Amino acid sequence: MNNKPTLHTSLSPALLHLYDLNNSIVVIIDVLRATSTIATALFNGARSVIPVDSVSRCIELGKQIDGITAGERDGKVAEGLEHGNSPFEYPREFIEGKTLVLTTTNGTRLLHMALEKGADEIITGAFTNLSAVCEHLSQMKKNVILGCAGWKDRMNMEDTLFAGAVISKIGKYFSVNCDSSHLAANMYEKSGKDLFGFMKKNNASHYHRLMNFGLEKDIRYCLTEDEASVLPVYKEGKLLLKQRNR
Repeated sequence: MNNKPTLHTSLSPALLHLYDLNNSIVVIIDVLRATSTIATALFNGARSVIPVDSVSRCIELGKQIDGITAGERDGKVAEGLEHGNSPFEYPREFIEGKTLVLTTTNGTRLLHMALEKGADEIITGAFTNLSAVCEHLSQMKKNVILGCAGWKDRMNMEDTLFAGAVISKIGKYFSVNCDSSHLAANMYEKSGKDLFGFMKKNNASHYHRLMNFGLEKDIRYCLTEDEASVLPVYKEGKLLLKQRNR
């Protein structure tokens, strides 16, 4: 059974350099809220999402392509941008047919790191598109790195929980010789699928950060499975919708 592809979990961007990204699919995970918002925007008909790593680049590119500029720093709309990082800002009637240029504190930065380190394929994952991610990874039969964006190079609970959900669902298809993956899977199993309650009970830092901004609705949405079950794939600078096999 040693011919199974491998699966590893990087709990923080600061640990990504420890993993071999060549010939691997890297899943960028930033549950609260970048990758949840990316899936939602594409699900609601956005033409593409362009992830950039600075606010100035976001503004510049938005002007060039007449895109919607959006993003946050430290959980709030970044100065100079039109929109924030909430999935509720991107309903179909607003985003359909448009290009979203997005910059976030952790997720877009991790995506660019994965790109620089030679990832074979980059997709984005969140509970909102959990099934699409799992379906793709199990079909591709390639090595996988679950890359948690965390918070400013520290691990966080929600991204680790998502990694655990993926492993819980499709770990049997992979060789998982990775303590961070086992840790993530155990944490997810322990949550009893009441992710909001688990985050609250365990004083998750990002839970408190967003609750202080009055964003309970965002948190609950971002912890709900398959609200926007599409697969964003990174191609030539853009996150595009991958058509799923029916």
